[in-house]
Amino acid sequence: MLHQIRVLDLTRLLPGAFCTMLLADMGADVIKIEEPGTGDYGRWMGTQVKGAAAAFNAINRNKRSVTLNLKSEAGRELFKQLTARADAVVEGNRPGVMDRLGLGWSTLQGLKPSLVLCSITGYGQTGPFASRAGHDINYMAIAGALGLNSWAAESPHPLPVQVADVGAGAQGAATAILGALLAVAHGAPGRHLDVSMTDGALSWMRLLVAEEAAGGERAEPGRTRLGGGLPCYRVYRCADGRHLSLGALEPKFWNALCTAADRPDLLPLQFDQSAEAHGRVEEMFGSRPRDAWTRAFEGLDVCCEPVLDLDEVAGHPQIAARGLVIDTAAGREVAPAVPFGDDWRRLDPPGLGEHTAEVLSEVGVDAARLAELRTAGVV
Repeated sequence: MLHQIRVLDLTRLLPGAFCTMLLADMGADVIKIEEPGTGDYGRWMGTQVKGAAAAFNAINRNKRSVTLNLKSEAGRELFKQLTARADAVVEGNRPGVMDRLGLGWSTLQGLKPSLVLCSITGYGQTGPFASRAGHDINYMAIAGALGLNSWAAESPHPLPVQVADVGAGAQGAATAILGALLAVAHGAPGRHLDVSMTDGALSWMRLLVAEEAAGGERAEPGRTRLGGGLPCYRVYRCADGRHLSLGALEPKFWNALCTAADRPDLLPLQFDQSAEAHGRVEEMFGSRPRDAWTRAFEGLDVCCEPVLDLDEVAGHPQIAARGLVIDTAAGREVAPAVPFGDDWRRLDPPGLGEHTAEVLSEVGVDAARLAELRTAGVV
């Protein structure tokens, strides 16, 4: 789908790498620009598989790697030449860093007016927090999402998945890049995309924000309708200490659940938010082990599924049937969420600088010149 698109990736760690992996999986030629010697330090964080961290490998397939020292004049000039041949540049520096390197938007746009520059930051390019350091837990906290991730009277706890990083910093950025590239294809000029992970996280809170502002339900931990406040939509502990997820919001699903459990007395309690109602449903689910309940509901439309441990996920029949978890020489990966055909995985995650000679040859760097650049610490 994106086989004619080239993307230069200046990012490190999770958000930008996940974003450019999404583009690479769709066929884009993603060139990862890394610092000579050290590279993306995500390479070295965690269990090593085939010379890099398993987590790094999981989000850097289908890319090529070039080392360039952008603090050197020669490195910046080579980057400019690569930019003139690219369709998009993705970077994750704090605001102002690209300008100080002499690679800001005005410079890059002058090199190629149709270029799309995507800047992924925690708080955006403007505002009092623009240059503030942060991580996913901070962005989710400011967006109001973290404060709701608990039961009433309990302290919020971090989410195990980096929601703002992946959802806003990766998915949001990729969507914006595709929209901008489509506009360029229809004759519009390039543009600078200001992607804030905090903004993205808050955008997903819009239903709760609108409801509370209209004088409706107040968003409180463990009390919102979809946050544990309703007996028909929450997580329940079973007799063996494992858990079930219940999402029987529609009456037909709740009725089917109560019938299958032989508990007609629970039918009136679907939307009863009292402690007594919750306690009665908790007592029911606590009477049997998780898998016993799963078997009891097999084949029924009750919107009740087991809460799986991570090591159970790959073996789940639905996950297996969709071919989502794959094992490669570079470690275990998750396939694209939207199938793109059998040829989506073209390249293993790249070694540091693995494609430097290949890519720089396109801008006239021959073997002798490459040796000089290596000696000078440029590549």
